[in-house]
Amino acid sequence: MGYKATTGGLFAFMVVLFIVIGYLIGGFFLGNWIAGTILFLVIAAVMNLVAYFYSHKLILRSHNAKIIDEQENPRLFNLVKEVAYEAGIEMPKVAIVPSDTPNAFATGRNEDNAVVAATEGILHTLNDDELKGVLAHEVGHIQNRDMLVMSIAATLAGAITFMARMVWFQMIFSRRRVNPIFLVAMVLAPIGAIIIKLAISRKREFGADKKGAEISKNPNALASALEKLDAENKRNPMKSKSTTSSSLFIVNPFKSSAFVKLFSSHPPTEERVKRLREMARNFSYM
Repeated sequence: MGYKATTGGLFAFMVVLFIVIGYLIGGFFLGNWIAGTILFLVIAAVMNLVAYFYSHKLILRSHNAKIIDEQENPRLFNLVKEVAYEAGIEMPKVAIVPSDTPNAFATGRNEDNAVVAATEGILHTLNDDELKGVLAHEVGHIQNRDMLVMSIAATLAGAITFMARMVWFQMIFSRRRVNPIFLVAMVLAPIGAIIIKLAISRKREFGADKKGAEISKNPNALASALEKLDAENKRNPMKSKSTTSSSLFIVNPFKSSAFVKLFSSHPPTEERVKRLREMARNFSYM
């Protein structure tokens, strides 16, 4: 099964989970199962609309990213222009993040308002071939509309978590007897939603690696870049109070404990590198 089909299946399961939880909550608190389902579908729709139109602006602002032109950094600007041309998409905006931690990400709901952002650190860490591979990976995200998919997945997961918290709050101040099965469902639902969101994120990363290697025509360069970025981000992680945007970056930029790694938004770098090296061996012109 391809990664797009797998992502679609995981996404459908999350939507079903969201509807079922709304159905249960509606019946328990409102006495109307259908009303509960409709209520939380409306909540999800509003949250998705906000994420759709404003998430990219919030992400750029949260990392102090500055949109640049060709004169401000010809190397970065022209490499983005080159991979966008080779991918057959409109030239995205280019931004620089003032951070010594080497990393990059793409954001924006579609090609018309897409932004490819790179940190100052990545410009000093990678050579041109490696940087081109990373930028091709980010352009691959734009082609696959991954930013939109992940924004919706994150919104649904957040909505399910919100629903569960609301239930716990209501139960604290309510004397109504609660079915133990309902309690278990409220505990497991947010965990399940987060796991599904992370699974979607990992699938999209593998897809962007493949697309980036095809665009740059150099899987080995992207593999080398991932190895360097993984090592440097572990040595010098970004310092931030909020790690909610970690899934956007090409490698996790934040410090992670062993427990957190179990719920990582990125697949293991070793596996990504292995797939790219295998892909390179199948390139007839390599």
